[in-house]
Amino acid sequence: MTFYFVSIATYVGFFMIMALALNLQWGMTGMVNFGVAGFYAIGAYTSGLLSVKAGWPVEWAMLAAPVMGLIWGAAVALLSIRLREDFLAIVTLGFGEIVRLFVLNEDWLTEGPRGLRIDARPLGGMLNRDQYAYFYLALVAVTVLIIFLISERIRRSPYGRVLRAIREDDVVAGVLGKVVLRYRIQVFALGGAFMGLGGALYAHYVQNISPDVFMPMVAIFIWMSVIVGGAGNNKGLLIGAGVVMALLEGTRFLGDFMTWLDAEKLSALRIILIGVLLIVVLRLRPRGLMPEEKFQYNP
Repeated sequence: MTFYFVSIATYVGFFMIMALALNLQWGMTGMVNFGVAGFYAIGAYTSGLLSVKAGWPVEWAMLAAPVMGLIWGAAVALLSIRLREDFLAIVTLGFGEIVRLFVLNEDWLTEGPRGLRIDARPLGGMLNRDQYAYFYLALVAVTVLIIFLISERIRRSPYGRVLRAIREDDVVAGVLGKVVLRYRIQVFALGGAFMGLGGALYAHYVQNISPDVFMPMVAIFIWMSVIVGGAGNNKGLLIGAGVVMALLEGTRFLGDFMTWLDAEKLSALRIILIGVLLIVVLRLRPRGLMPEEKFQYNP
């Protein structure tokens, strides 16, 4: 049972990394990104392919994942220069599906639906199986802490105030002399880098990745984490990620009490319960469990 909770805590860490990245893009800058699963997959397959097929050391392969995420984040931002809100959402959703379909069909490279087996793990030969579970949890926790500190530094800095100004009204920000396009590209690229790193950590943890893992539903869960926790508040979304993951895992045991439900109905019920949670939070706490702090300017 202990290792089950360690595993769940590790998955919560993956959710937190993705939620911090999405909060940077949407919560702080107002850029809608429904392609979260695509960047997640890019990081996972970049690290997996470089370590398995290119023979790179696993540490270098994992570092290449955020670089690839950064490049693709900048590319998506450039391709959607003139798009806002719902149009940007459609483009990013399409990008995520393009990535998933690519890794599904290009089985000469990605092994397609069979899944890519990844044997390489950071420090894998130095620790036994029981020790490694705790080590990987610590690795993910340190990564979450570093990304959280970076995000908090951005949020509290003049750079972060510019991002919030762009979120509220990009026209006004542009009139005041801020190069809105440059900020948007930078933030989208940085968020893509964080998502790519999260994908690499996930890939080397599960050691077998397949396209069906990176469905659009992944993006929905990450969005729920940000909304439930509180968009714009890095501390709140960490709580939101924990709540969403706890509900996801906790509902797995419904089958023990509702024996009359088959697996398909039970899966649908779990999604319904998560949706009900989101509705309740939005009804009682429209700005999330921990709303964004309001900064006051004191001249």
